[in-house]
Amino acid sequence: MIFCGKAWKFGDNISTDHITPGRFYHLRSNLEELTKHVFADIAPGFNTKVSKGDIVIAGKNFGLGSSREHAPLIIKMAGIDAIVAKSFARIFYRNAINVGLAAVICDVDDVEEADEVEVRMDEGVFVDITKGIEKRFSPLPLIMREILTEGGLDMYIRKYGELKV
Repeated sequence: MIFCGKAWKFGDNISTDHITPGRFYHLRSNLEELTKHVFADIAPGFNTKVSKGDIVIAGKNFGLGSSREHAPLIIKMAGIDAIVAKSFARIFYRNAINVGLAAVICDVDDVEEADEVEVRMDEGVFVDITKGIEKRFSPLPLIMREILTEGGLDMYIRKYGELKV
């Protein structure tokens, strides 16, 4: 499983309120409409600029705050295949995997906005193609990679009936 795309750079402590601002909470049952407002306050127009396969690069504690499971889902629906961050809020991390959005822990401070990047999930390798920098990260456990391959926990369970742990 390899993800390759343009980097979208965010800093530390990006909360679920940054991802999906509270004033749009009423749209949580209309995910297509809610996706139009992903990162609205910190990256205006993000949903119109992002391309399928792009990758979010972030600092520490990405996804802190409330456990809004629609936060990682609308990131994925906007076209992002993976988030690479120094660390994640626990609930956001698990919700991301459950909706089929790859979440990778790796120090990516030196990556800049719009760099071409690649994430090789099975190998545990992150590459900033623009800068020619390669870094290693701990690959996700096999079951989590299988959930991602199937498109999320729901699709995994529909296919296999239960988790194979």
